[in-house]
Amino acid sequence: MSHYHLYAIGNALVDTEYEVSDALLSTMGVSKRHMTLIDTAQRAELLTHVQGLHARRTGGGSAGNTVVALAQLGGKAFYSCRVAKDELGAFYSQDLQANGVATNLTHTQAQEGQTGSCMVLVTPDAERSMCTFLGATSQLDASALHPQDIAKSKIYYMEGYLAASPTGLEAAVQGRQIAIEHKAQTALTLSDVSMINFCRAGLEAMIGDGLDYLFANEEEAQTWCGTTDLDAIMGQLSALAQTVCLTRGPKGCIVLQGQQRTEVPAVPTQAVDTNGAGDMFAGTFLYGITHGQTPSKAAALANRTAAAVVSQHGNRLTAAQMQQIHADFLKA
Repeated sequence: MSHYHLYAIGNALVDTEYEVSDALLSTMGVSKRHMTLIDTAQRAELLTHVQGLHARRTGGGSAGNTVVALAQLGGKAFYSCRVAKDELGAFYSQDLQANGVATNLTHTQAQEGQTGSCMVLVTPDAERSMCTFLGATSQLDASALHPQDIAKSKIYYMEGYLAASPTGLEAAVQGRQIAIEHKAQTALTLSDVSMINFCRAGLEAMIGDGLDYLFANEEEAQTWCGTTDLDAIMGQLSALAQTVCLTRGPKGCIVLQGQQRTEVPAVPTQAVDTNGAGDMFAGTFLYGITHGQTPSKAAALANRTAAAVVSQHGNRLTAAQMQQIHADFLKA
């Protein structure tokens, strides 16, 4: 019997979110809608532009958000990551524990340094642009893996952002091999267009000879496939995974299984902040899959939680919100 529904590996980042104008975003020189890696000096410079603006601080990281979503719905999750011995690291570790997520951090002595952080800049059109300082998570390596827990998990999930880190990528691929040896399913999110443009070889290493689940939004899929033709995109992505979830914002999502394509409509909502939407979708979908739902039903539930998270500021919902959405969904 599986001990965890989901075992994930990814970057531990504390999100600090600001509402900014397009003009300020331009002045800061930030690439809109995408994730940009920054160093200490760049982070200090960017922070001067947002002094005095209201900030929201939350636990973050793509796969971190995904495991929290699954745990909030009642699933069992484990997260492998790395933080530093500082206030942000303590905040991040406590946040995972508060959300019921097991983690290697409770068994590992954090090292000196700075915990990774992400400035999330949200413009009035609800788009999020991210500036990520990796800090300690840039040293994430195979020591963060718990092979015995991967072996007892239903699904092993990799965050595409790890393609930018040699040691993180090596750890993700090593964990994937352990998962395959123990008959756990494998999953990957492409994460961001920047990863495809600059770290494609790393993503290909995580895909290997194929996955059970692949998550991508429409822009990522178009960039990966080099075309905007949906049929061509579906043909290419179907070769990478048994089940592909292509999220399309207000157009809903497409679940692809071989030649079978199912369009799952979006839940109408007024988007104010798209930060965390893809992570929320993946976590909810994988909860559904590991709890007996069909892919199309799991995607319908995932569309509901994704719609809820984009209708508010912040990258996550509360456990109470998640459970209410799930209860309403089961009644529908």
